Amino acid sequence: MISADAIRGYIDLMILSLLRTRPSYAYELAQQISAVTGDAYTIKQTTLYSAVKRLESAELVTSYAGTSESGKPRTYYRITDSGTATLSAKAQEWRDTRSVVDKFIEGVES
Repeated sequence: MISADAIRGYIDLMILSLLRTRPSYAYELAQQISAVTGDAYTIKQTTLYSAVKRLESAELVTSYAGTSESGKPRTYYRITDSGTATLSAKAQEWRDTRSVVDKFIEGVES
């Protein structure tokens, strides 16, 4: 299981990545995160709601009222153009970060 501390800085990247393909509501996003990670990481609802509200305040996502397949009213989130640009930048930042950390994990060649 991945600790919340280890993944904290990448919650926005995960959410924006999921919203890149289609709008979704918070509970569905939580289920998708668990499914994609093979249950290696389960996001807390409070963490998820805080993240989508932060992304909405930054105008990286927008929300709208909708209805789930079961007929329940839901608040759906959709990525904005600014969110797509931020996703691209954060994805590159992740690749750069991973590259640096991998150098230490794999050992520095002398």
